Amino acid sequence: MNIQLILDFLKDLAAHNNREWFMEHKAMYQAATAEFDKLLLVLIARISQFDPSVKHLQPKDCTWRIYRDVRFSYDKRPYKTHIGGFISAKGKKSLHLGYYFHLEPSACMFAGGTYGLTPKQLQAVRQSIFNDIDEYRSIIEDKQFKRTFPKIGMEELKVNPKGFPKDFEYMNLLKPKDFSVYKFFDDDFFLDAGFVDEWVELARIAKPFLDFINYTVDDFERQ
Repeated sequence: MNIQLILDFLKDLAAHNNREWFMEHKAMYQAATAEFDKLLLVLIARISQFDPSVKHLQPKDCTWRIYRDVRFSYDKRPYKTHIGGFISAKGKKSLHLGYYFHLEPSACMFAGGTYGLTPKQLQAVRQSIFNDIDEYRSIIEDKQFKRTFPKIGMEELKVNPKGFPKDFEYMNLLKPKDFSVYKFFDDDFFLDAGFVDEWVELARIAKPFLDFINYTVDDFERQ
C-alpha cells in the first residue's frame, strides 16, 4: 500500500481544486483510490478478527465520492481534499458507531464513533451513561483506553445537559456533543510499515466504548 501516493495526490488536488486539473489527472485519482481500497481491505480483515460484525464489508461500503455538494455552500471547490473510510457493521449511511480512517495531508486521523446523532439520540446516550455509569466508567477509565483516548468527543456542552440531577457526580461525562474518540497523526507516521498494526490496535482499544454507545444508538435504528 502506497500511502505516500495518496497523500501526494491530495496535496496536488488541494493546490489545483478545479475540474480541468482533476480531469487531466484522473489517472492519479484512480491510482490513489485503488491504494486506499487495498488499505481498507486489510483493515477490514484485521478488525474482523475481534469484531466479526464488519467482515462482510467491502471498500465501496465504507467510502464516499470525492465530489463535494456545493449547492448550498459558499465554498465552491468541487472536490474534497481528503479520503476517508468508515468501517461500520451497518454501512457508511448508518449511525451505528464504527472505525473511521482519514487521510489528509497534515491532518490524518483515526476516529471511533459516529457523526450526526440527533438531539434525542444524544439525550438517550447520556441517559444510558447515567443509568450504567459504573460500566461506562470501567471502559473509559481503563488505563490503556484513557492513555490512548484521553478525551471523548471534539466539543462539549458549556452547561449541564437537561434532565439529570444537578448533583450527579460525573456530569462531565454527559457533556460531550458527540461520542467519539480520535487520534491524529503526522504524515511521516505512514512511512513505517507498522502503521497498519497501530491503526488496528486503536480500533481494538476503541471497541468496548463503541459497543456501549451502539447499544443505545441501535435501539433508535430499530424503531
